[in-house]
Amino acid sequence: MEATSHARHMRIPPDWGHWIDDSLRADARAIDVLQTLIDNGFDERTSWTAVNEARQRIEGQAVSAAQPASRPWRGRLDEGHVIDAGDRDVRVLVRLAQPVVAVLDGVLSIEECDAFRDMAAARLKRSMVVGGQQGGTVVMDIRTSDGAYFQRGENELVARLDARISRIMRWPEERGEGLQVMRYGVGGEYQPHFDYFDPNEAGGIACMREGGQRVATLIMYLNDVEGGGETIFPRVDFSYVPRKGQGLYFEYASADGRLDPMTLHGGAPVTCGEKWIVTKWMRERTFP
Repeated sequence: MEATSHARHMRIPPDWGHWIDDSLRADARAIDVLQTLIDNGFDERTSWTAVNEARQRIEGQAVSAAQPASRPWRGRLDEGHVIDAGDRDVRVLVRLAQPVVAVLDGVLSIEECDAFRDMAAARLKRSMVVGGQQGGTVVMDIRTSDGAYFQRGENELVARLDARISRIMRWPEERGEGLQVMRYGVGGEYQPHFDYFDPNEAGGIACMREGGQRVATLIMYLNDVEGGGETIFPRVDFSYVPRKGQGLYFEYASADGRLDPMTLHGGAPVTCGEKWIVTKWMRERTFP
């Protein structure tokens, strides 16, 4: 199969679509399939969409066969309307049962939002995605943001938020990754993806060697976005409009080892202004 030069920015032809499906079913790494398409002249965004849609189809078939709908998903988040986060109360505004998703109000104060933005500004650099033969990270257009990473407890503000998040997520602090602040400018987006690591890919296996699988995510929003920038869950047609100080919680790894493909999510393109977030990922075990 060959991709001609005029194929850029066009849909993937059927023969290439069949090749994508066959490759993924043969346990090829999604990032390698993506790279092959790019090497053959296809636009990266078009290619990623095709690979992602194929993964959804294949994973959806596997999930429906292995996980009957009668098996309920039990979330870890407190069931009350108000969560005691230690130094403040956090109110639950919205819940979904599956995927387990909750919109939380008052996770951060206005002053803390501003402080995180100021603190991260000097560290920002282009965000990456997991890739490479050994599970390293690479820059790709599926994620167009700048990011800054903070080690657990590296200063008073970070330590305070780490402790608060642990109470909210009901998960030990030592199992949390460091906080990551991200800034998206106009056009910035993160195309739909999973936060859990793919246990069938080299990158995912490498990431799980320390701390195990990711189990849950808390995204906290550091500003009101003027236009666009919604966090979307396309499989359940749910979207959240960023609001300063609020958080979006979701989990995807059960105690019995199931992963929830319904948590496919992304960041819609920012159409006006900027979008700032700080994210916490929790692991199965202690994370270095």
